[in-house]
Amino acid sequence: MIQAVVGVVERRQSLPVLSNLLVTLAKGEIRLTATDMEVELVSIMKLAESKEAEFTLPAKKLLDICRALPEEADINISFDGDRAQILSGKSRFTLAILPAQEYPIIEMQDTVAEFSITQSAFKDLLEKTAFAMAQQDVRYYLNGLLLEVESDRIRAVATDGHRLALHDIECKTGVESIAQIIVPRKGAMELVRLLEGGEEELKVQLSNNHIRIVLSDLIFTSKLIDGKFPDYDRVIPEPGDTPVFADRELLRQSLTRASILSNEKYKGVRIQLTKGKLNALAHNPEQEEAEEEVEVDYQGQEIEIGFNVSYLLDALNIIKTKKVKINIQDPNSSCLLSSDTDATSKYVVMPMRL
Repeated sequence: MIQAVVGVVERRQSLPVLSNLLVTLAKGEIRLTATDMEVELVSIMKLAESKEAEFTLPAKKLLDICRALPEEADINISFDGDRAQILSGKSRFTLAILPAQEYPIIEMQDTVAEFSITQSAFKDLLEKTAFAMAQQDVRYYLNGLLLEVESDRIRAVATDGHRLALHDIECKTGVESIAQIIVPRKGAMELVRLLEGGEEELKVQLSNNHIRIVLSDLIFTSKLIDGKFPDYDRVIPEPGDTPVFADRELLRQSLTRASILSNEKYKGVRIQLTKGKLNALAHNPEQEEAEEEVEVDYQGQEIEIGFNVSYLLDALNIIKTKKVKINIQDPNSSCLLSSDTDATSKYVVMPMRL
């Protein structure tokens, strides 16, 4: 229960109380709340006895104590003034606490949409796109995941300006007009960690400033990024007449081997396409070289183009079908990767000069 929420707590906090968990006892249950003012996570568990109390405890110290105690150990917590005492067997710990009144709570206001979806579908939506989010980009709206909610579909899009990931799922949401929100990177990654992927349904609530995910024993709330996501449709190339069809695993292994001798900083690999064949060539400043050849189904013109091999591998690791479909129109065009049988996911990688 503690481990579920403690990931939200930052080690360095501007407010001392944010290093603590808010513990709330009421209505026959215990609630543990963690927040960094951007993301809030509440873990809920039923209690045999009904008590009412509210206090805060140091998050990391509490987790370390619980981990160090024997499995299935009973823990009793009592508090007096600014101290809490934890008893378990012959172990006793006294911790400093801070007033619950100082603990900030994220308030959801003016919900604009609410719908239910299975954990597995929502986790899939995030996992197939979140890897392409930017990290600490000055274009702050790229440091997050776009969720586009329509009446019968949810789309997730992520891009760092060099590659893009898109995934669609069918879902009856009941929204009347398209809602677009940007979930910050930390919130998206925390959700990927939390969701278990089963068929249990979760409830999604959207407001103009927040997203809330409600499960049976967890409530996740995140502020949204206030910004306009770029027009992603413009960077998705149209499928060409002569796509490349390749065995996904063979191609992934070949590119992995070629990447070993690529430039460590830029990870560039030159792709040469000829009829029935794809060659991957890599070299580095030490004048070392690697060349890999893969048989593919391709009947188009000869093309030579450079890519960041890490971006190609990220997409190939996410696509799970036996065959992968690759569209490259010319040496200056972006590469479009997808499954050969399923168009719900699209991955775009921009070319690089080598």
